[in-house]
Amino acid sequence: MPAARVLIDGPSELVFDYAIPDGMDAKPGCRVKIPLRNRASTGTIIDITSEMPANFTLRPIATLIDPEPLITPNLLKLGKWIANYYGSPMELVMRALLPEAVRQESHSEKTRKTVILSQKPDEEAMAKLAKRASRQHLIITLLDAAGGQISLKDLGGGSVTASVKALEKQGFVEFKDEAVRRDPDEGEEFLEDQPLSLNPGQATALELVLEQIKKPEKPMLMHGVTGSGKTEVYLQAAQHCIDNGKSVLVLLPEISLTPQTVQRFKSRFASIQEQVAVLHSHLSQGERFDEWHRIRQGTARIVIGARSAIFAPLTDLGLIIVDEEHENSYKQDSAPRYHGRDLAVLRAHLEQAAVLLGSATPSLESFHNTETGKYHLLTLAERADGQSLPIIRIVDMRIEGKKNKGGPAILSDPLRGRMEAKLNEGEQVILFLNRRGFARSIQCPGCGHVCECRHCAIPLTYHRGDDRLICHMCGHQALPPKKCPECGDAAIRSQGYGTEQVESVIKKVFPQARVARIDTDTMRRKNALRDTLQKFRQRKIDIIIGTQMIAKGLHFPNVTLVGVLNADLGLHVPDFRAGERTFQLLTQVAGRAGRGELEGEVIVQTYTPHSPSIQFARHHDFLGYADQELDFRKQFGYPPYSHCAVIQTRSNHERRAEFTLENLHKRLKNSLPTGMVLHDPLPAPITKAHGQYRFQLMMLAPSARQLSHHISSILAQTPPPEDVTIIFDMDAMGF
Repeated sequence: MPAARVLIDGPSELVFDYAIPDGMDAKPGCRVKIPLRNRASTGTIIDITSEMPANFTLRPIATLIDPEPLITPNLLKLGKWIANYYGSPMELVMRALLPEAVRQESHSEKTRKTVILSQKPDEEAMAKLAKRASRQHLIITLLDAAGGQISLKDLGGGSVTASVKALEKQGFVEFKDEAVRRDPDEGEEFLEDQPLSLNPGQATALELVLEQIKKPEKPMLMHGVTGSGKTEVYLQAAQHCIDNGKSVLVLLPEISLTPQTVQRFKSRFASIQEQVAVLHSHLSQGERFDEWHRIRQGTARIVIGARSAIFAPLTDLGLIIVDEEHENSYKQDSAPRYHGRDLAVLRAHLEQAAVLLGSATPSLESFHNTETGKYHLLTLAERADGQSLPIIRIVDMRIEGKKNKGGPAILSDPLRGRMEAKLNEGEQVILFLNRRGFARSIQCPGCGHVCECRHCAIPLTYHRGDDRLICHMCGHQALPPKKCPECGDAAIRSQGYGTEQVESVIKKVFPQARVARIDTDTMRRKNALRDTLQKFRQRKIDIIIGTQMIAKGLHFPNVTLVGVLNADLGLHVPDFRAGERTFQLLTQVAGRAGRGELEGEVIVQTYTPHSPSIQFARHHDFLGYADQELDFRKQFGYPPYSHCAVIQTRSNHERRAEFTLENLHKRLKNSLPTGMVLHDPLPAPITKAHGQYRFQLMMLAPSARQLSHHISSILAQTPPPEDVTIIFDMDAMGF
């Protein structure tokens, strides 16, 4: 009798073997009911083995919940590849393949009681009802006028239940449980729009995409400047897939981009709106349950979502679109630590589908793949509306600081002047600062003491609205001190600024302007972001201040000025990708300006104006930046000329975390394959987080499989102490 390995539902990661009864067609991916101790439970089969253990008898599976597997064969192949490549347990991979809303029994299809007119009473019977039971007569009349069917709630709910049951006994009506879809966009109206005419660059790109959909050969990278009309190419390619009976998967890097992209797709496919589904973490469990099952049943053929949507159970997949493919948010920061973009390429290969990566600032890994011939390169060099790219001006804040004796101002004189001019002309402004809160830290000018998190080695950020010091790493909160905890000096004050302080300053400088702030502090309420962006689009807001949530993908034709308040925030960090990220972020946020008939301009405030990242972004020169940065990466053997893995140890005991990594380093070094580079173990850039000390080392190798296999084999032979956690991050994007 074969056995099934079952992943038990629940927060724990229990995996047990069960016997498969004779006649049960159990397969990997099937949902099952199984006995667990003294109760019944549910789980998912993750593997089938033909050999039963000889020393004890397995308990049998009780029943199959679904006769067919919920996970397609290709998704199972993808899951096994993830487990092998990223060194992650298969049970964690299965939790990614099947979302909690689908696994848990507590989530199910929502239904409502509906009353159906099964037989209309004749005139005599209706006359009797009118005299003796006026409420029953009214119910029949309403049902007849409504076409014979009304929900019990619309009829009056509990107040009419007795009357409806009386009619049911007489054979006039019957009850029916009707499925109700929990629509994430309920209440939204989507007006149908038509395909736009394409310029020569867009037409050429679409032609190649359609060829690849017909006969997939290799992935495509569409490098289009901001505002070049990449989304229109996506829409017309998706229309081609739908017309030919295929499905489409659209991946987005940020939840913040989802409302606008959903609006574009649902407006274009307004006649078949029910075929567009969304998947992201801001959905309720019920909404996620409904959307997932609509996809599995084939009702939804276009899926839009964040990185986890790569596991959407679509069939007949024709095209996978990865928008803003360069974004780090495609990399999962907890196990399994997969990269959504890379899985999109692999899934397209397994499904024999086309895959299109799009960005105004492609990752150097993807761009290098076009140079080596692994990817097709599609180029959109001009904006779709024919407008020129915005002019970018650099403001040296070192000079501005000398003008202000009290220190550098948040707004430089050039930015303040241009904002005033734009607002007077009825145009809109975006201010970008990638730091939330009111002040970066609280510091004593006397002794230099900085209020730090007790659990993490970073300063606490001051949030004036909540009057709290908050750790942006672990969430720890504390009351701001009235005087220095070290020396007792009452002159303790805030240092630096965040979006909250910028909002306060802007409201004082421009009291007539309507101002909104977009960051994770203000966008906690469901649909708050969608509503704010809608008001901005309707010109009910003049100035938006935001973090990277507003830096990409958003299209507002009346925005003519973008101000970058501190371009240096991510530039000086110990990460070889720091310059690339700064260039990408500046180029993307600059692209929000001048997307309509009016010309746009961008003002970048910086203390390092001569940085290559800032200067190349100033000239919108991606090719120039890529050429210089790739030369640097090649000299030092960094990706894309190698694959990078990071091993990190974490523990409440500093010395144990350090010793465990030193031991791992020795074992890795003893059997190091030729061509592999092993760096020394060092404290992590943030040495303590969530109460745990952290140490890490980096490894580089030309072969990804060789690197992953070597590390996984050593980790399997080196179990850590109980109070030490080892993190293996293959193709690491952060340090």
